Amino acid sequence: MILPVAHTKIHPDQKLGESVQQLLLAKISVYLMTFLIVTVAWAAHVRLFQVIELIDDVLALLNLACMMIITFLPYTFSLMASFPEVPFGIFLFSVCAVVVGLIQAVIVVYGFYHPHLLNQQIQVSENQNFYKRRILKIILRGPLLCFLAAIFSFFFIPLSYVLLGLVIIFPHLTRFATWCKTKIVGQRDEEEAHHSLETFTFYLSEPLSKERVEAFSDGVYAIVATLLILDICEDNVPDPREVEERFHGSLLEALREYGPNYLAYFGSFVTIGLLWFVHHSLFLYVTKATRLMGLLNVLSLAFIGGLPLAYQLTSEFAEKSHNEIEAIQVSCVITFFASIFQFAIWTTALLYERETLHPFARYGGKEHAFMFAKLALYPCVSLGAFFLTCLLSEFSTAIFHLMQIVIPFAFLALRIFVRISLTVIRSMMSLSRQKVVLLEEEEACLSPT
Repeated sequence: MILPVAHTKIHPDQKLGESVQQLLLAKISVYLMTFLIVTVAWAAHVRLFQVIELIDDVLALLNLACMMIITFLPYTFSLMASFPEVPFGIFLFSVCAVVVGLIQAVIVVYGFYHPHLLNQQIQVSENQNFYKRRILKIILRGPLLCFLAAIFSFFFIPLSYVLLGLVIIFPHLTRFATWCKTKIVGQRDEEEAHHSLETFTFYLSEPLSKERVEAFSDGVYAIVATLLILDICEDNVPDPREVEERFHGSLLEALREYGPNYLAYFGSFVTIGLLWFVHHSLFLYVTKATRLMGLLNVLSLAFIGGLPLAYQLTSEFAEKSHNEIEAIQVSCVITFFASIFQFAIWTTALLYERETLHPFARYGGKEHAFMFAKLALYPCVSLGAFFLTCLLSEFSTAIFHLMQIVIPFAFLALRIFVRISLTVIRSMMSLSRQKVVLLEEEEACLSPT
């Protein structure tokens, strides 16, 4: 979905500040919204196949149809992003989301019509109708809002965007409303509490498993990394006729013009690779992902998806051009938000460390300080590079490339640095304790017996 944003053509004579406001800002906003809606659809799909454990030919074909519509969504997003004021783009996106929801609902109905396909806990339950209604309610609330967005797209487009935004936040609003109701009214009646307990034990209301979150994240990182090389293959292969006429058949001379593009590619790939490494290191010590951690992970992945845009901008403009500083700053901002949400996942995990973290990563654990430093490195460096490019605009390119070169070595030296720092801190603390003990002994000797 980032491709329409990353491939926005900006003329070299056009100021990037105006381009961001006129071309990129609307596309980035639509990209973030549609990316989050797709993650909602993914979560609903995961819930669906927590309920249905066995698949026959009919379910396989229905699921294939669902996947076909989902893979078509990036095209509808391209229409929305390129023509934000034309209703057909948002109408087509909303209709596709409705069709996905209806197919998932058909899968649920078919599964309950053939109970042997269901989860074992539901098969033996006496409340299958309750499960069925509950699951359909979870699956269909998003498509219902998308259906309203499709209708209003021909009358009032801003309301359609609001309704699509509600698809993202509606689950959180309902949980907050339920929490407020419980606090104000008190405990629910016995029968409803029984149903809720049964649903909770079946983890329909539980956060997604750590394994599913990791699998989805790895998929996003892999796709984003692949998009970078696709841009290189598409835009940086010289035309044979041009090589023959301009460079007298010398391919090396022709490729020399693409030097900044190759540098931007390797820098962007290193950034993606190291952010994936940090994500992997974080979830290596996570034992359970809470709902808030899942939301923060999705937000981080949304900005990871923006890294091809950062590559496109840093390779688009000539060195020392008036757009260069703005392009570098946009890249720093994307990297900062992608990494700061990873740091927020860690901070959230520490709030419930007994449930969410391995003992090594908790407060006082032997990996705690190292994880803190590893997760804080990219936010600090990208933020520092942003402000340095503002203050030292003449050296913006050197600062940006220095950041990309230094960070891999910083990761290698980080553990050594953390160990030395902890040793120094412990030595200072032990010295201060010794001084306190000596002072107490002197006071004891001087005091009258």
